[in-house]
Amino acid sequence: MTCVVFCGGKIGDYSHAEKYCRNAELVISADSGARHCRALGIVPDIALGDFDSIDRSDYSRLEEAGTEILRFPVEKDMTDSELAVETAISRGCSRIILLGAAGSRLDHSISNLFLLKKMHDANVEGIIADDKYEVRLVSGSIRLKREEGVFVTLLPFGGDASGVSTRGLYFPLDNAVLKTGSSLGVSNRFSEDEAYVEVKEGLLLVITAKD
Repeated sequence: MTCVVFCGGKIGDYSHAEKYCRNAELVISADSGARHCRALGIVPDIALGDFDSIDRSDYSRLEEAGTEILRFPVEKDMTDSELAVETAISRGCSRIILLGAAGSRLDHSISNLFLLKKMHDANVEGIIADDKYEVRLVSGSIRLKREEGVFVTLLPFGGDASGVSTRGLYFPLDNAVLKTGSSLGVSNRFSEDEAYVEVKEGLLLVITAKD
């Protein structure tokens, strides 16, 4: 089951965000992420958080629509985004897409990036997406379909990544070690219609992005 989580950060292009919702069986808005649902004309299945940043009219709209509302205290040990991920996992989702996960609060943006590890450890496919990028955390291998004007970046996560090999990218890697702090894997590009990325040990952030 696929879940889309609307976080409280920025969404640049709502038409792009809409495509992620088409095949979603569960939609969750995390606090002020409800404004994105309103902009898209979507009624989320679940709205959750401490609701310290939601617009009151958006909250009333959720109540009137019969959305399941899960309220948490302001002083808590998880962000609203993490609560949304945990809820999606507990509801049996095998794929979770975070939209609006980046914004002016760098601490929240980085924290949301680390939620990919929580999803990975739960054997859930996690994606952080916007109209300009998609971010995945990969162990093992992944195939990527070519998109015009899109760059591919590979960054080690949580330590060095070894045995990194690629096919279908302009700058190939063959059993390479990507060390933490190195920019070796930044801004590669497609050379074929499909690219293949493999990592034997460690984790890779696989980022497809365009200007």
